[in-house]
Amino acid sequence: MRKVCLFLFLLVVNLVGNTVNSLNPTLDDDVLGLIVFKADLQDPDGKLLSTWNEDDDSPCKWTGVKCNPRSNRVSELILDGFGLSGKMGRGLMQLKFLTKLSLARNNLTGNIGLNLAQLTNLRVIDLSENSFSGTISDKFFDQCGSLRSISLAKNKFSGKIPDSLVSCSGLAVFNVSGNQFTGMLPSGVWSLNGLRSLDVSDNLLEGEIPKDIGGLFNLREIKLRKNQFTGSVPDEIGACALLRSIDFSENSFSGSLPSTLQKLSLCSEINFGSNLFTGEVSEWIQEMKSLQTVDLSNNVFSGAVPDAIGEIQSLKVLNISNNGFSGSLPASLVNCKNIQILDVSRNSLTGFLPTWVFQLGVQSILLSGNRLTGSIFGAVSSSGAVSHQNLQVLDISHNELSGEIPSDIGKFSGLVLLNVSKNSLIGEIPETIGKLKALNILDLSENQLNGSIPMEIGGAASLKGLILSRNSLDGSIPSSIGTCSSLTSLILSRNYLTGQIPAAMAKLAALEYVDLSFNKLTGTLPKPLGNLVHLVSFNISHNQLQGELPAGAFFNTISPTAVTGNPTLCGAAVNKSCPAVLPKPIVLNPNSTGSDPESIPTTLGHKKILLSISALIAIGAAAVIVIGIIFITVLNLRVRSTMSRSAAAVPLSGGDFSSSPTTDSNSGKLVMFSGEPDFSTGAHALLNKDCELGRGGFGAVYRTVLGDGRSVAIKKLTVSSLVKSQDDFEREVKKLGKIHHPNLVALEGYYWTPSLQLLIYEYVSGGNLYKHLHEGEDADGNRSSLTWNERFNIILGIAKSLAHLHQLNVIHYNLKSSNVLIDGLGEPKVADFGLARLLPMLDRYVLSSKIQSALGYMAPEFACKTVKITEKCDIYGFGVLVLEIVTGRRPVEYMEDDVVILCDMVRGALEEGRVDECIDERLQGKFPAEEAIPVMKLGLICTSQVPSNRPDMAEVINILGLIKCPSESQEESG
Repeated sequence: MRKVCLFLFLLVVNLVGNTVNSLNPTLDDDVLGLIVFKADLQDPDGKLLSTWNEDDDSPCKWTGVKCNPRSNRVSELILDGFGLSGKMGRGLMQLKFLTKLSLARNNLTGNIGLNLAQLTNLRVIDLSENSFSGTISDKFFDQCGSLRSISLAKNKFSGKIPDSLVSCSGLAVFNVSGNQFTGMLPSGVWSLNGLRSLDVSDNLLEGEIPKDIGGLFNLREIKLRKNQFTGSVPDEIGACALLRSIDFSENSFSGSLPSTLQKLSLCSEINFGSNLFTGEVSEWIQEMKSLQTVDLSNNVFSGAVPDAIGEIQSLKVLNISNNGFSGSLPASLVNCKNIQILDVSRNSLTGFLPTWVFQLGVQSILLSGNRLTGSIFGAVSSSGAVSHQNLQVLDISHNELSGEIPSDIGKFSGLVLLNVSKNSLIGEIPETIGKLKALNILDLSENQLNGSIPMEIGGAASLKGLILSRNSLDGSIPSSIGTCSSLTSLILSRNYLTGQIPAAMAKLAALEYVDLSFNKLTGTLPKPLGNLVHLVSFNISHNQLQGELPAGAFFNTISPTAVTGNPTLCGAAVNKSCPAVLPKPIVLNPNSTGSDPESIPTTLGHKKILLSISALIAIGAAAVIVIGIIFITVLNLRVRSTMSRSAAAVPLSGGDFSSSPTTDSNSGKLVMFSGEPDFSTGAHALLNKDCELGRGGFGAVYRTVLGDGRSVAIKKLTVSSLVKSQDDFEREVKKLGKIHHPNLVALEGYYWTPSLQLLIYEYVSGGNLYKHLHEGEDADGNRSSLTWNERFNIILGIAKSLAHLHQLNVIHYNLKSSNVLIDGLGEPKVADFGLARLLPMLDRYVLSSKIQSALGYMAPEFACKTVKITEKCDIYGFGVLVLEIVTGRRPVEYMEDDVVILCDMVRGALEEGRVDECIDERLQGKFPAEEAIPVMKLGLICTSQVPSNRPDMAEVINILGLIKCPSESQEESG
């Protein structure tokens, strides 16, 4: 019976709306009202709604519900931080005796369609930290005379704040911070003389503060931070004698500060930072005896820092940075015994570095960007033990300081940041730096420091940033750097460092930015550096390094500018192949008679005959070329004769395969998966450069024509040294031959000899996707342009082919635009799938060396030995391919001074709302944004750094279907 009543109640609420409000309230109204409210919510943790039972006679024992002990009616509903989602339903309107409604810190959405002001007993509304959106109805605050506190902070509300707010005559707290409200504050706000706290920060509000602010004589707190307010601060603010906190920062206020502020003797915080205030700060500031925080930063104040500020003994934070203050810091500040943060950076202050600053026990001293002179030694050495323990941040950079860095700096055991860059400091880096166990950032750059980097630097094990560039440091990079396991930035450029890059650097797994350029480093780069998966930049230019760059995801795509200026460095990045390892040259001595080949009898008149290294290399190279020519000639003749014999002699064996009856290495073995081939007119194409279609990591591809006039593509594998045995090779190839899909290039057969392996594919006439996107030109010389629909169909076709492969437990491993062919109908066909299975083992190094042309498509787990390589690698490559198709840009593009990674570029552009910059310029004005943007987001999801976060290909196909036909999904959900 109870459930029937509930059903009828729900029906009445939905059909009649406010009609139920006229019904006589009963005890059941609270139960039924909360059950209706519950119906619109989702409770992921099950902590709340499980206790709300519609069969209960009273809700007073339900979680989050409080009742008046006299009336037994619901008086408070407090559901803060339960993770609830859904909407705020009409059931709340039945809680006639509700005095407090608090739904803060949940995930509630939608707009507020309820006129909560009609709950005449309601005093407190807190809907903060949800995802409510839309505008606030003009009638929302009607009849709100009972309201004392309302908070809508940290939601997504927009539009104007309703003028009906003036009806809330008893309002004491009004907080709508962290939304998107626009326009001016309702004029009635300034007449709410019961207001104690006004917080409208982090919105888009504008206008000026009226003189009426003086009428808010009960105001304790006013926060207008981060809006678009203009004008000056009216003198009438001095009438708000109870003010404790003022925050007008990050607006466009101008003029000078009103002297009436001195009347606010109870005020503990003033923040006028990031505005356009001008003028001087007068001595009247000392009258504000209760001040603890003064922030005047980022304005246009000028003149001297007032000496009277030292009279404010309660001061804890003084920030006057980025202004035009001049003169010296007043010594009276030594009286501010409670000060914790002193920031006077980026002004025009002069004089000696004050010694008293280090005697205050301050946590942060920021004096950078001034014209201070003198030495650090005297200032630091005069500090007491208290200062040694408390100081965490010391930034005295960009001044005119001289002298040495004192060894006493090691006594500041709590230092987290030490920045003395851009001064004229001399001498060596003190060994005591290693005692700073808590140090995160050490910046000594752009001074005149000399000597070596102390081995003790490894003692600063918490270092995240070490910046020593532009000094005169010499010696080697200490291997102890390997103990700084948190290091993300290592900047040692433009010094005179010598020796090798220590192998211990490879232990720094968190490294992101490394700059060792313009030094005198020698030797080879440690190979384990290739395992540093977080590298963003690694600049070793202008040194004397040699040998091959390490192999790895980052070093395979390193910018050429980052390695230039090392004449003997080799690798793809410097466009210089690495020479093979040659034996030590032999010194020929025809006159030698003893066992020593270099001993020459002094009695003989013959000269010692020596062949130089360069001569030996030249001779060796010539020999190799001659042998290579002979070998290739013999091989060509052998292949032609073998292919002709095999093609002519292969009988049909019945079933799925036809093959030659012999596996003799002299004749080779040709297998066609259906039909009998005739290569009599096309075998020559295998070694004919004119018939070559392209080359990849696994070999060259040629087009040839069978005797029946049908074209086929033949891949001549160049991995014979790595290929499996004949049995394994044939077993793997036959598996691939059984895979058929409209979007996969069919494998039609193969040819085997121990020295030559060929794969025979169907010929696809339309060229590969890479040329369509980046190289193709029409008759007029313009790059060919794929329409949006063509691109979408290509993406969908590739997704379907990969889904089919993954269903068969086949991983492509080498997905890229040059391996996607376009047939005559514009349909994509994916090629080269599963070829990695032909290798004897799926070794990451072997794989990466074979598919280097897929750089930019390779998933990050290729560089991480502990992560299993799965089909998620293909999904990463597919994501990059999607972005390439939509943007028309290559996965990795090398600029003059930078490397642009396509995934990062698209992600940044989407986050900043620069969508148009992402789309291929050839599509501008010719694409549906409602499809293109979701497709790009899908591409980014597929390129997640964490494999488990990438969707599988079946999910990708479903998502693409929803993007293309959203109406179908709506019909299904309906």
